[in-house]
Amino acid sequence: MKIQDTMGIKYDQFSTNRRILMGPGPSEVHPRVLNAMATPLIGHLDPQFLDIMDDIKSMVQATFDTRNNMSFVVSGPATTGMETCLINLLEPGDEALICINGVFGERMADMVERCGGVLKSVEAPWGKPIDPEDVRTALRSCKPKVIAIVHGETSTGVLQPLEEIAGLAKSVDALFVVDAVTTHCGVDLRMDDWEIDAMYAGTQKCLSAPPGLSPISMSYRATQAIADRKTKVQSWFMDLSLVQNYWAGSRRAYHHTGPVSAMFALHEAYRMVLEEGLENRYERHERNHLILKEGLEEMGLEFLVEEKYRLPMLNAVKIPDGVDDRKVRKQLLQDYNIEIGGGMGVLDGKIWRIGLMGESSSINHIHMLLSALKKIL
Repeated sequence: MKIQDTMGIKYDQFSTNRRILMGPGPSEVHPRVLNAMATPLIGHLDPQFLDIMDDIKSMVQATFDTRNNMSFVVSGPATTGMETCLINLLEPGDEALICINGVFGERMADMVERCGGVLKSVEAPWGKPIDPEDVRTALRSCKPKVIAIVHGETSTGVLQPLEEIAGLAKSVDALFVVDAVTTHCGVDLRMDDWEIDAMYAGTQKCLSAPPGLSPISMSYRATQAIADRKTKVQSWFMDLSLVQNYWAGSRRAYHHTGPVSAMFALHEAYRMVLEEGLENRYERHERNHLILKEGLEEMGLEFLVEEKYRLPMLNAVKIPDGVDDRKVRKQLLQDYNIEIGGGMGVLDGKIWRIGLMGESSSINHIHMLLSALKKIL
């Protein structure tokens, strides 16, 4: 049935094809999560909803492996989490050392400058991890309030070791900020043990919930840095001194109308993660990565990233010479309903990004993709 507006424009009821999501995100969502999202609405200050918020806060702590009290989700996609962490911890004139080896390190650097911070950077070629020695060298000429790095660089498929750089941050009394958007619920991640001060993630990757929320957590040191600010956070909506009052205590202060249905879905997605068990989930992502790797290498395809630094849930595969990137991805989508991602930035047209995230990390998905690629190539 078409609906017509006052300008005579007609609108069909929308429908979408059933896609096999094997790109860099979003990942597929389990029917249990979709059913939770369809639960009838209640108010965002309803006692039942506040109980759900308490559960979510506890599940963020469990999956981040932290006891931080300031652990919850902010309303907005993972980029909101990134910006929330940086603009709350940095005031105009503060130095920030940003580690850049892909698109999302570059994005953090841009945000530092937008909030008046003094940008310092350490860079590595795309497809390579950040070298801790480069960080050590940079610290000889700056005294940053914040050192920030991407744990799993979605644009390149690099898994960044964190512990040594965390130690360097502590040695200069800098706050250590980590982007865990791609790695959350997919690989080992220990916020407290690795002395991470601020961390943010996304819901649409290994957590397998709809996009639109960003789990975050702040250590005591980070929370104190926010309390000691001399200036207001530049964004009212992202000011954690205000947002935390909606998430904490017996009397919740109204901040904004929370995305109730998205929170229902997130609650169920977290329940499924904990039901499977974090260690089992990590092992599943690694096991399926190795199966995909074997199949791709049998076809003569190569990976961009050195094996010990590869993300198991985001596989960056070099496109063979003479193969048209967009043509292959278009054919996968049109003929097989399979979505994979192309390269970003300097890697545009040079790699495919194949996601094995959350619900999309399955043997059946791998076999379907390998079979389709063999026929196309």
